[in-house]
Amino acid sequence: MSKLLVPYYEHPAEQPEAWDALIAAAPSLYGVVLNPANGSGSSPDASFAEVADRLRSAGVRVLGYVDTAYGARPPQDVVREAARHRAWYGVHGLFLDQAATSALQLPYYADLRAAFAASYDTYVTLVLNHGAVPHPGYARIADLLVTFEGPWSAYRPAGPTGPDTCHLVYGAPPDAVAQAPVHCLVPGQLPHPWGTLPHRLEPAR
Repeated sequence: MSKLLVPYYEHPAEQPEAWDALIAAAPSLYGVVLNPANGSGSSPDASFAEVADRLRSAGVRVLGYVDTAYGARPPQDVVREAARHRAWYGVHGLFLDQAATSALQLPYYADLRAAFAASYDTYVTLVLNHGAVPHPGYARIADLLVTFEGPWSAYRPAGPTGPDTCHLVYGAPPDAVAQAPVHCLVPGQLPHPWGTLPHRLEPAR
């Protein structure tokens, strides 16, 4: 059965009904990406802490958003931000955005994986958002690889679609069908597509 990985980048205080809908959909979710301020932010946000607690109580995997700048961001900054997500929001793992696809950056992400494992007292789920098909070596580092991120009009995913594959598609019509076991197809458009939920999770109005 397919599962939803939902990167929902709206504040809980401004869109409470949408967050309620996400929590109600817990059995169908692979996880929810928490992104308070294009990352963890510089201080805890009480609204995000409260919704993270509700997600965990519902059995939903909570992932903290961290940008890696395609392997150019200093790894200590990535690890520091990951620690804030853990301390402030109790995340189960991390969604590393702008992940590189080349074999050249494999050591960078392998070192991050090792650093996360050393600093967490429980297993860290790691999702790498490449947005395109990466070198096969990344499958040995992450639990889930996002191999497509883009508009429905360009949704022609290449490469294998195994159990560790996710597609993130925006501008999707209500009858859109994903081609990966983990996915998120939303109606939103640029510049802020991840401010909308998948059609089937949209709260009643």
